[in-house]
Amino acid sequence: MTTTPTTGTPREIDLPIEGMTCASCVNRIERFLRNTDGVESASVNLATEIATIRYLPEVAGRDELVGAVEAAGYDVRPGVAPAPASIMAGPIDSEPETGSLARRLATDDATRAREDRYLLGQALASIAVALVLMVAMFVPQTRIPMETINWLALGPATFIQVWAGRRFYRAAWRAARHRSTNMDTLVAVGTTAAWLYSVAVTLFPDVIHEAGLHPETYFDSATIIIGLVLLGRWLEHRARASTTGAIRRLIGLQATTARRIDGEREVDVPLDEVVVGDLLRVRPGEKVPVDGVVVEGASAVDTSMLTGEPLPVEVTPGIEVVGATLNTTGTFAMRATRVGGDTALARIVDLVARAQGSKAPIQRVADRIAEVFVPIVLLIAVGTFAVWYLLGPEPRVTLAITAFISVVVIACPCAMGLATPTAIMVGTGRGAEAGILIRGGEALEVAHRVDAVVLDKTGTLTLGRPTVIDVVAAPGVAVEQVIDLAGALERGSEHPLGGAITARANEDELGFGRVAAFEAVVGGGVVGQVTTGTDGYEVIVGNRRLLEQRGIDLTPLATAIDDADGGGRTVALVAVDGRIAGLMTISDPVRAEAGAAVRELIAGGIDVWLVTGDARSTADAVGRQVGIPAHNVVAEVLPAGKAAIVERLQAAGRTVAMVGDGINDAPALASADVGIAIGTGTDVAIEAAPITLLGADPRGVAAAIGLSRATMTTVRQNLFWAFAYNIVLIPIAMGVLVPSFGIALSPALAAAAMALSSVTVVANALRLRSYDARPEAAHRM
Repeated sequence: MTTTPTTGTPREIDLPIEGMTCASCVNRIERFLRNTDGVESASVNLATEIATIRYLPEVAGRDELVGAVEAAGYDVRPGVAPAPASIMAGPIDSEPETGSLARRLATDDATRAREDRYLLGQALASIAVALVLMVAMFVPQTRIPMETINWLALGPATFIQVWAGRRFYRAAWRAARHRSTNMDTLVAVGTTAAWLYSVAVTLFPDVIHEAGLHPETYFDSATIIIGLVLLGRWLEHRARASTTGAIRRLIGLQATTARRIDGEREVDVPLDEVVVGDLLRVRPGEKVPVDGVVVEGASAVDTSMLTGEPLPVEVTPGIEVVGATLNTTGTFAMRATRVGGDTALARIVDLVARAQGSKAPIQRVADRIAEVFVPIVLLIAVGTFAVWYLLGPEPRVTLAITAFISVVVIACPCAMGLATPTAIMVGTGRGAEAGILIRGGEALEVAHRVDAVVLDKTGTLTLGRPTVIDVVAAPGVAVEQVIDLAGALERGSEHPLGGAITARANEDELGFGRVAAFEAVVGGGVVGQVTTGTDGYEVIVGNRRLLEQRGIDLTPLATAIDDADGGGRTVALVAVDGRIAGLMTISDPVRAEAGAAVRELIAGGIDVWLVTGDARSTADAVGRQVGIPAHNVVAEVLPAGKAAIVERLQAAGRTVAMVGDGINDAPALASADVGIAIGTGTDVAIEAAPITLLGADPRGVAAAIGLSRATMTTVRQNLFWAFAYNIVLIPIAMGVLVPSFGIALSPALAAAAMALSSVTVVANALRLRSYDARPEAAHRM
């Protein structure tokens, strides 16, 4: 790769490529693009037929990039690639979008449907002609001489060779002009050899006889090879189209219209007309049209289609809502804050599209092999022909030609090129549907090797917000009064513990008394006067030290205080008019699914660690509750210390996944082999780590690793069969079984086997569509 020094900002563009047939095509296009001035990186995906290029616009433009693709011998499909470019990693600007993603996908689908219909028509016509020619071969020569049959076959076979076989010649010629070869080269060489020899036999039968050659024609073989290869490509295209279903299903979640509030009127408008700042009405049963903030009304919104969370989320004024989620019971008005490609759904679709178009490191091995594979196969085919022609028994010419054609036809590197990307497309798509966003093939590949998981506590294993879990009143005092007075006083506090007390008061519809002389005591609590009705009280809410300093006797609740203190819990004491009135036990509750998440990871052979900045007592209590061994619990650690622990595990040979909130755990997420951001919403989390769990269920960690393992198992199966197919069948096509068993592989069977190999690889990848990646599903890790 050559680049010109520049201080410009890189951009990224997706180019849809035409003419790729195998992994050697991928490698060639990537090499030409990377050698283009201004190109920083280029990745080509055979399954999606997309080239993703990162380049410097000051040095290279779209014309230069298209020129590089054409110089490699391929074409760029008119229009744009079916993936938006709204999310980038790092300081990258994207190419401007043209039209909505849904419309572009619809246009792309229509174009591909037309191409596939034409492809199928050519395949069926070729097979039909071949079958007729095969039947004619069985007609006794006493009724129709073979010379006559050959002349009758010449026209249809030539038509198929030129009409249906033209795509192979065109692609092979483009490759040859650039001193390269590909799968089309093999098909073109094999069918041309069969057709040319058959033409010579038909036009010059006497010359063939005088030369001592066998006067047998292969018109049927040439046409059936073309037909079966084209049919295989059609089946392959149909199967590959199924791998992109996840993107289409995600897009299908989007609303098509929005109800805009325009003064006193409410008008339904197309979603494309909604702009930031619009006031929108969302009624029961409707989808939230875009991202925004509730400004009026209240409801419960079902977010399961994006996050996987089963329970609806209560929304009130000031709460953010996400486009494509479903409003359930109430009506509310919202202010649009993100529209079009900036919405959470669009960003998720973008991430999935890029992940499906990415390349796992394991694929690069197959690409490098495929690049030299075709030339080697051509040499083997020529050598096979020479051996049979010089040393073979009669009819040696027939055996030599049959073996030559069979070798070049059966040796298809297409399956090698499809083995990895098809599995990645399906795997990342299944993950996205379950709320697991995987940024690319590299993260998916690394995740399956994870044998140590480091979990943050707050927001990962716990809810991430302090909650009042118990209230105890002193003798003669009602629990409601404790909650009412403490809740009223704490409304003036910004401390998280005060927020927990206020939230508990809100649940009981208490804590609305008037507050005067409010005072926040640093490190102690709050003090003030609370008036409820006509009664006024001097109220203190704080820790033991504050109340003792104020001369409050704690004896009436001494036992309750001792029982509540410790174990990761905080005790807020409440005093009223100089006497102890009650206590509130506050804790950050462990998520209900946390224990199951840890058990599933351990059952999968993964070493689980809890690393937190909280106190030792809190960390130990949470570790015991979820089942993490005490020696794997590390407390009172700063963010940089978390990264050091990750690096220590890596130094011991472990493959480490760090699970955190994607913000304060950034150093550890970056240091880990795989960073997993959990429960941080759909905005920050998308940018935070290679894998993001949109929901807050920690069982999603095991689900993500399980999905990675299932995907990589499929990749290995695909690569095994792709290589085994060639290793086993090329020798058979060469004729190694003829001397011992008299078994030779006909060109027709070679073509069928070649087509079947690609379809089999794609079909095996599609089995991943049945994998249940939801966090609540049982996973075999």
